[in-house]
Amino acid sequence: MTELDERTEITERNLRILEALLFASAEPLAPSQMAIYLGQGANTVQLLKMLQQRYASRGVNLVQRADKWAFRTAEDLGFLLRREEQETRSLSRAALETLSIIAYHQPATRAEIEEVRGVATGKGTIDLLMEAGWVRMRGRRRTPGRPVTYGTTEAFLDHFGLQSLSDLPGLEELKGSGLLSGRLPPDLQIPLPFDGALREDEDPLDGDETDE
Repeated sequence: MTELDERTEITERNLRILEALLFASAEPLAPSQMAIYLGQGANTVQLLKMLQQRYASRGVNLVQRADKWAFRTAEDLGFLLRREEQETRSLSRAALETLSIIAYHQPATRAEIEEVRGVATGKGTIDLLMEAGWVRMRGRRRTPGRPVTYGTTEAFLDHFGLQSLSDLPGLEELKGSGLLSGRLPPDLQIPLPFDGALREDEDPLDGDETDE
């Protein structure tokens, strides 16, 4: 076997390992989670991109969600899998609007959400979004009272088919859909891709701290 043949065989074996790991996982996986199963010196991200190309025209595609990867049904075939079923987490207009504001204005406190919406936001609304796994408490603002700041999760990106927050629709489109009916602050704009890091004006949460 030539050196080229050997490298090709190793690459194919690594691709099969990645394929098996991704199909077996219920959640998107980070390259670091898969690298431990590959041969020494394997470039996991490069291999994932090769696998992504192989599945580009198939019924399932390999997609990137933030810094993680997962197999998902091809967008043009999604209608085949639609089922009439009761929605267990049907969101109210208030919840949808709150989710939109958090996505575009994170990190956001409850007071900042209410300022954008122009109405009070009930604790239950944010709790519902957290139970759905789409919103999380990030930290506490370094201001009097140290209010909790909220942001979206990787599950939010995965559910709505986004690789990063920069893939969110434009604000005009969002306002046209009626999801943002309140007064918009001048600094509300599409954020940088989600990295989960606290910002300079945020302190970390203390242990298992929950919102009041």
